[in-house]
Amino acid sequence: MIGSFASGSARGVGGLRTFAPSLPATVELLVVAGGAGGGGANIGGGGGAGGYRYNSAFTTPIGSFTVTVGGGGTRGGPASGGTAATNGSNSTFSTYSSTGGGRGAGGSSGETVQAGGSGGGANYGGANGAGNLGGYSPVEGYAGGNSRATGPYPTGGGGGAGGVGYDWSSSTGGEGGPGVQSSINGTATYRGGGGGGTAYAPEGGSASPGGSGGGGAGNVGTATAGTDNTGGGGGGSGGGNAYGQYSGAGGSGIVIVAYPNTYPAITSIGGGLTYTNPSRTGYRVYQFTAGTGLVTF
Repeated sequence: MIGSFASGSARGVGGLRTFAPSLPATVELLVVAGGAGGGGANIGGGGGAGGYRYNSAFTTPIGSFTVTVGGGGTRGGPASGGTAATNGSNSTFSTYSSTGGGRGAGGSSGETVQAGGSGGGANYGGANGAGNLGGYSPVEGYAGGNSRATGPYPTGGGGGAGGVGYDWSSSTGGEGGPGVQSSINGTATYRGGGGGGTAYAPEGGSASPGGSGGGGAGNVGTATAGTDNTGGGGGGSGGGNAYGQYSGAGGSGIVIVAYPNTYPAITSIGGGLTYTNPSRTGYRVYQFTAGTGLVTF
């Protein structure tokens, strides 16, 4: 996966010439954007997961470049005088980017469904949001689920990085689309789950869970937020006037880079970035969890 030791300084040891490692030719890279908020203000669809892109051999950038961890979208609601949910924000590592999730459709004014890395779920009788807005191959995510326009008005789940959001089922909103598992940081983890849909509680409707990988559950009242650093979409809110009707916010994204520990550590990381160094045998791992800043190899 990683290039040779062709670059680096020569050293003489006992008459032999060897080369000290300088930079890996390629690195292993995961870039997940922020998930979107679910549809709020009474009978909203689940929020789409942030775009999920993995590259096992990304060409190592030379010099300084920007890393950005996308934030999750805001929640929507309540029904009277509320604000619309928003899409998630893009994440980037040098020239490699993923697209923020598309918000779920809701009942508040202007809260139409949005496309994104993964698309938002439809509200009652409305359209679902498309996924893979960046037009990448392989795709960064999938479309949201569809809904039903008759009582109890179940809504669609948000799309996930590993599959579409589920359509309504009887009187229950659709589940969020599944995420994707990766062990790039040394621990098998699902990320990129879509938010769950919901339905109108006074007519016997019920909500659904979010997708594996941090998707927030729908609820007849205030829904669950997507999990931070997974890019999970927020759940949609249902209920009636007696309920809170706030959707769940989207979870923030994450950027992870890994390469063999035979190569040196990254030279510098800007103060605007928050990061950790998880343990993975034989590798240096940098896990960026918030912010934006310059990184230098």
